[in-house]
Amino acid sequence: MSDLTTPLTTHLTDVIVIGGPTASGKSGLALAVAEAFGGTVINADSMQLYADLDVLTARPPAEDLVRAPHRLYGVLPAAERGSAARWRDMALAEIDAAKAEGRLPVVVGGTGLYLRALMQGLSEVPSIPDEMRAAAHARLAAIGGEAFRSELVARDPASAKLNPGDTTRLTRAWEVLEATGHPLSHWQSRTAQGAPDGLRFTVIVLDPPRADLYAQCDKRFHLMMEQGALEEVWRLDTLAREQGLAPDLPVLKALGVPELRRHLDGEIPLDEAVALAQQSTRRYAKRQVTWFRHQIVGKAAEMLVSHTGQHSCHTIDSPCSPAVRNAMLDRLRTILNY
Repeated sequence: MSDLTTPLTTHLTDVIVIGGPTASGKSGLALAVAEAFGGTVINADSMQLYADLDVLTARPPAEDLVRAPHRLYGVLPAAERGSAARWRDMALAEIDAAKAEGRLPVVVGGTGLYLRALMQGLSEVPSIPDEMRAAAHARLAAIGGEAFRSELVARDPASAKLNPGDTTRLTRAWEVLEATGHPLSHWQSRTAQGAPDGLRFTVIVLDPPRADLYAQCDKRFHLMMEQGALEEVWRLDTLAREQGLAPDLPVLKALGVPELRRHLDGEIPLDEAVALAQQSTRRYAKRQVTWFRHQIVGKAAEMLVSHTGQHSCHTIDSPCSPAVRNAMLDRLRTILNY
């Protein structure tokens, strides 16, 4: 474990933030923290926001929900598009609600952009009209990801770093450029909102050994299949067809969904779909590890310094076993003066 702490300021609301790659044990640690300190678990996973995906997003099971309050799980329908700004507003409201109830907010998830938005704020981007957003998605559907990206890069060279398959970011860059006349990078370079007043963040980043992480990713996907992941994707696929949902909606790109839909369409056998989904999960976990190392742990000294003070960042670089969780709980008792 490693630590970074900034100076002391009093009269702050403690917020525990737990991040890291998928299948690293975040939810179990969050529940342990919530039980030990009278906390409320607040979701920071972009896919766990969706009501239509329970099994494939590894939402906390019913038995966990009765052990501690859980918030922002399954709150969005499949047809909606989440965003860091929208989630930040919801999360801050839940933090305030937990504080009012005398509970410790425990924010947990693997969507690093959400966590950074919470702790550092977002650069102010003008609101985008709904018709402009719809036009972006219509253009993408009409010409496809490769051509859409080429058009975008011709006008906004900074967008060249975006993958043609990353339709969420591509359409976001397009709509901002169309609506404001400036590329998204222009707005992102402006000063962010900053940390919320009155909050003291204790950040815990899980970074287990790569081999352990990949093995857990594979094991968990098999468990999801046993728990009804294929049936869940069938229901989502049926909903998508009946409602004519846009194919680039986030919920339709969640880990495991594209591969299992291909199986349901008769394109590939089930064992191949499972293997491909496991591969996608491992690759995603690898990207998450890299992101958290560079954007959270690597920039903790910069990101966690603000006028509110006394933030801290801790890394757990071993599998999150019961012994490791207990050691972290002991450390938190000292940090929280509990």
